[in-house]
Amino acid sequence: MLMKLLLVLAAALAALLVYAATRPDTFRIERSTLIQAPVGKIFPFLDNPREANRWNPFIRRDPGLKGTYSGPASGPGATFEFDGNKDVGKGRVTVLSTQPPERVTVQLDMSAPMTVHNTVEYTLQRDGNATRVTWSMHGPASFVSKLVGVFINVDRMIGNDFEAGLASLKRLAEGK
Repeated sequence: MLMKLLLVLAAALAALLVYAATRPDTFRIERSTLIQAPVGKIFPFLDNPREANRWNPFIRRDPGLKGTYSGPASGPGATFEFDGNKDVGKGRVTVLSTQPPERVTVQLDMSAPMTVHNTVEYTLQRDGNATRVTWSMHGPASFVSKLVGVFINVDRMIGNDFEAGLASLKRLAEGK
């Protein structure tokens, strides 16, 4: 009886690992909001790490976060290196490219709690007198992240943070 139970558990584990391996090799998370402000007013909050940290929801998770800025204040090469608690981790964000006032591309490199190398993009589109701001992140999906994704809806988890950040950006840009 014990042997049958062990075989069933081994088969279930093998099936889980095979299923995880078949999940996509990349991921993409994206959220957007409409902000009642022109693109020119919003853009500086995206291509300048100091300004981005005024609304970034991840920064708020650690009041004792240690961070250093380097490179230019904004635009390509502008960098923020951080070391935070277990909720924030350790890593660096670097502005890779900008297409003022419509797009900012940022490299996110984390070394803790896990190693990740993802691309973050902010796009701005005029929508009447307002601006639609989209925050997306994409990158490779490791086997571990595929396995975690079987049990946790990572899109919803990180997407909730994106929504909170966009709401903060909206308040800041609209002057509320």
